[in-house]
Amino acid sequence: MRSIYLIKDLAKVSGCSTHTLKFYLRLGILKEIGRSPETKFRYFDDSSYERLKAIRRLQKRKLSLKEIHEQLERKNI
Repeated sequence: MRSIYLIKDLAKVSGCSTHTLKFYLRLGILKEIGRSPETKFRYFDDSSYERLKAIRRLQKRKLSLKEIHEQLERKNI
């Protein structure tokens, strides 16, 4: 079963702050799967969580955010 997260929930399960997640969204490193038309809440799923784990792994390898973005897009994560 697929999990759906709000940004605060994704922050909690991933260990990232909501500020960091919003920064990643602005850079295009992280993408929302949808948005509520009424509330404008962003929605994320397990693929978003997996992408965050990949971002963390690449950060540990000392890659820049630009390099991380390029690798994620190339691997289609």
